[in-house]
Amino acid sequence: MLYADKRALENNLMVSLIEIRQKELDFYTRNCISIGTQAALLSGFAYAGIIQVAIPESCPDLLKAAYLSMTVCTMTVHLIALFNSTMCAMLGPGLALRGPDGSMHKAVDGMMVEYRVCFLFFVSGVVFFHFSAMLFTWTQWAWLIALPVTTVLFLFLYGIYSHFTRIYNKFQLRPGEMIDGRIVSPAEAAAVAGAQLVAPRRAATEAGLVIHESQLQAGRS
Repeated sequence: MLYADKRALENNLMVSLIEIRQKELDFYTRNCISIGTQAALLSGFAYAGIIQVAIPESCPDLLKAAYLSMTVCTMTVHLIALFNSTMCAMLGPGLALRGPDGSMHKAVDGMMVEYRVCFLFFVSGVVFFHFSAMLFTWTQWAWLIALPVTTVLFLFLYGIYSHFTRIYNKFQLRPGEMIDGRIVSPAEAAAVAGAQLVAPRRAATEAGLVIHESQLQAGRS
């Protein structure tokens, strides 16, 4: 009876630790899905700019090549963001769900890196999209019309940059503030508690969980 109670307590502890990391996995999965949705929309706009735009014959070949190259880059970068985010949203949770012991940590750590890569491609595609629109104006109209439109697009691009930096700086975590759900070894937990000046009660609770999990892993091995 006591052995069964101890095993039940151990299993409940492991499930609780996995549920903490599950929140991180859901967070990164939702981010990847959001990036993929918007990237698909913008890549469709870029594809329409390739096949449906009639460029006048009087337009210089160099300008045509610049516009088409920038539009293709816009579509390709967004497709990369779409493909990467879709793969992460599919394979990351699959690894955590069906992988061996420790797969949840591997999945969360991998999703944390890959979603940032997807976001980088998405932001690059947004910048390319604006440059493609600027080149489009020069292929269609004279400089008296193209110049003010290009100026407006530059202002909008600068506005996106300013809003991005403002929001990013408002919600950015400073070095050492980011907390994840991984339970580290007792020595690492003590070092982190001393470096970050964690509250004594919180440090003792986390250290107790760490020691208990370490004992469980040692017993299974």
